[in-house]
Amino acid sequence: MRLIRRGPLAAMVFVTAACHPDFQITKFPTNEALYRAAMQEADAQRWDNAVAAFEKLTTDLSARDTLLPRAHWFLGRAHEARGEHVLAATSFSHLVENFPDDTLAAPAALAAARAYGKMWRKPALDPTYGETALATYNTLLSLYPQSPLVPEAKKELAELEEMFAQKAYLTGLYYLRRGAYDSGIIYFKDVLAKWPASPTSRSAQLRLVESYRAIRYREDAQDQCAALRKNYPGDAEVRLVCQGVGEPAQSAPAATSNAPPASTGPPQAATPPSTPPAD
Repeated sequence: MRLIRRGPLAAMVFVTAACHPDFQITKFPTNEALYRAAMQEADAQRWDNAVAAFEKLTTDLSARDTLLPRAHWFLGRAHEARGEHVLAATSFSHLVENFPDDTLAAPAALAAARAYGKMWRKPALDPTYGETALATYNTLLSLYPQSPLVPEAKKELAELEEMFAQKAYLTGLYYLRRGAYDSGIIYFKDVLAKWPASPTSRSAQLRLVESYRAIRYREDAQDQCAALRKNYPGDAEVRLVCQGVGEPAQSAPAATSNAPPASTGPPQAATPPSTPPAD
């Protein structure tokens, strides 16, 4: 009971010590000694011990201590190893925010973006963590444009953007299938405006044509089909969906007839209409 009264940190230390009696945070006389011990625990993949030690270091080390950004980095790595993606992302983000000039800042930004991205697994789910991942990738690209990690970050960012495009597309498809064409059009156009380079943009354009045709927006359908024919020449689905929409008219061959030529005389008076039936 005394341990519980001392607060959550004391309870955490007690549980850690109980699980691994050979590792006691309080037995290390200096932060440097605790850091070395924490690294040994991480190397041995004893993640509970590593988390407890690195977490203590992040609170005990001074802001000017060169070990502090490394403590944040390895704390994030330990949380990631335990599958604690949000806690990992928080640790990595602390490093970027507090030590933006450190050599670990760019890797930490990428690690944070990946950790947030893992929390958004499917386009149909709540995209909050995906939005945070998107912002973190963009932070990396804007703060560290010369980093060798940029190509890798851009590739992963494109994959994340494709998920957002899919989410908007699926929402538009939901409305399209229920005949709510105007609502569906909003989401399909959103895909084209925000993620024009995504693979889903082609499908969004096709569904736009279908929506425009359904509500007889002929000019809009023609514009979309013109863009589709230009960007996807020879595409069978484009040809099918855009069949008869804005296609150049083919000139018909001149017809031959054996009928006698029309009379060149004065025009005949039109026959007056018949009297409408009496009421």
